[in-house]
Amino acid sequence: MGKKTKTRAGRFTAVTSCISTSMVLILLGIVVFSTLMAYNFSRAVRENFSIEVVVADSASQKDLYTLQQTLRSQPYTLRTRYVSREKSNAEMAEALADSEFAEWSPIPAEFEVFLKADYARMDSLRRLVPALQKQPYVSDVIFPQDALDTLDKTIPIMSMVLLGLAVLLAIISSSLIHNIVRLSIHSRRHDILTMKLVGAKWSYIRRPFLRRSAIIGLISAVIAGGLLLGGILYIMHQDAYVSHLVTPLVIGLTIGSVVVVGLLLTLLSTTLSVNRFLRMTESELILR
Repeated sequence: MGKKTKTRAGRFTAVTSCISTSMVLILLGIVVFSTLMAYNFSRAVRENFSIEVVVADSASQKDLYTLQQTLRSQPYTLRTRYVSREKSNAEMAEALADSEFAEWSPIPAEFEVFLKADYARMDSLRRLVPALQKQPYVSDVIFPQDALDTLDKTIPIMSMVLLGLAVLLAIISSSLIHNIVRLSIHSRRHDILTMKLVGAKWSYIRRPFLRRSAIIGLISAVIAGGLLLGGILYIMHQDAYVSHLVTPLVIGLTIGSVVVVGLLLTLLSTTLSVNRFLRMTESELILR
């Protein structure tokens, strides 16, 4: 009867540990996913900025093609878009609701050059713009200086806040998993005492605890990873813009971090907790 009760108690403890660890791993996965999404969002915002390379009126079709190829070959160029004089005037006339605007407007043709995220910064543009202005048939280069200044000031602050929050939540998650494992082993401290009394080696005593923790960590990681994946896919289905930010790398890092942390933390916490009880004397183990 006592053995059955002990077995049921052990199963209950294992199930409780799985559920608790899964919840903590879900929290950790949300932190990793949010951090990666914030990084991708900041890059997407930067890559949405463009500089306008205004073309001289004397440029021929061949000159325009040569200039376009030159712009596309630059290391900072993500993509280019040519906007003809007629299209610029038509867009301006539509924006102003004035059909006569296109007939007399002097808006010139231009290339919109969208920059890679690493180059969409004011310090980079201060070096790039003078070189662009020296290109043949380029009359002017226009870029959103105020918007980039604001972005350069805002994104580092937001990144530091998110990083601090991620580190704090990671520490909390690690502490919670460690406490869950420690309480689970505490309930079996008498088994450790029994094995110590019969002269078992520490490595032999640790082995069943490590094996049990590895199984619990793996099951918890699978549960947490499955729930996180379902949540990510649901979010992607609901919002097309978010689905653009959620890359396979984001999903892989999120699920991978949950699995790795679930296994490593449970094994590390188990080793530390078992060693702690192994160092205790017989009276200390009984009184606890």
